[in-house]
Amino acid sequence: MSGSDQNPAGSPAPAEWANLEPWLAAHVAGFRGPARLHRFEGGQSNPTYRLDSPSGAYVLRRKPPGTLLPSAHAVDREFRVMSALRGSGVPVPRTHAYCDDPAVIGAAFYVMDLVEGRIFWDQKLPGLTREERGAIYDSMNETIARLHQVDPAAVGLGDYGRPGNFLERQIARWSKQYQASQTDEIAAMDRLIEWLPRNVPAQSGTAIVHGDYRLDNLIFHPVEPRVVAVLDWELSTLGDPLGDFAYHAMAWRISPGVFRGLGGVDLAGLGIPDEAAYVARYCERTGRGEIPAWDFYMAYSMFRIAAIIQGIAKRAVEGNAASAQAAEVGRAARPIAEQAWELARQIGS
Repeated sequence: MSGSDQNPAGSPAPAEWANLEPWLAAHVAGFRGPARLHRFEGGQSNPTYRLDSPSGAYVLRRKPPGTLLPSAHAVDREFRVMSALRGSGVPVPRTHAYCDDPAVIGAAFYVMDLVEGRIFWDQKLPGLTREERGAIYDSMNETIARLHQVDPAAVGLGDYGRPGNFLERQIARWSKQYQASQTDEIAAMDRLIEWLPRNVPAQSGTAIVHGDYRLDNLIFHPVEPRVVAVLDWELSTLGDPLGDFAYHAMAWRISPGVFRGLGGVDLAGLGIPDEAAYVARYCERTGRGEIPAWDFYMAYSMFRIAAIIQGIAKRAVEGNAASAQAAEVGRAARPIAEQAWELARQIGS
């Protein structure tokens, strides 16, 4: 959705999408065709398209084809949470309409406004100044802190997830997802599946959690170091905000050579805050003290991303991954799981 990721010319809708334009005209206020489409590159989950039309530019996000894991690719939840957060202070695109009729384009989808801006794929932010990097990381920190302070009931999301036992349920969910998508044996994952439930800390609170909050799921202002939209809400729910924040902050522990990470990077030279400073700023913004179980949250987060990555690998094997790089991404599951198990061993019990 940044200038480098989109082709304004696009191409006509595929023939099997013949029902799309009539649907848009009926459900998107002010829509006027014809629409031309361009599929965004990057991402591993729900195929996403830019729609250019005489009435403006939109984004269409749909479920992928093929057999899908239970509860995955929840475009309906994405649509609901972004619609609810509009006006909350959390920057989200304006949503227009959701469709669950597969007769329209073959899968459920929704339509939202296109938000112009920059998406950064490299967490080291090459090409920016030290000051710009620091400001971008501070805006990212401020945005997740703001999300975690939204009252779910006040925005109509009081029933968006089950109360209590969030980490226990997440561990069980991702254990099942991992086992359903396993392609090779990863001993560290098997050990984590046993260890994590025995060591869960008390839930720190209940908040709206994004579930996949990271740099490349954010759109930044075209020239200012400021988040203007948070994307990719398919894993959002109500849950422990520290689990959500730790999953985001996990980037400081993972090497760029393994997956998207900052481990071993010269942060001071780049102007990027180190993990301790970044965590302290979040705690300050959310009125928290220290986080005593921080390393558990980190081990859990690494386990979770390894399970997600394993799902990407499985889709690559089956030929229905949303990205051509899915198989390469999938290979990161093992080293991340092994890093998580090493951290768990250091925690003990």
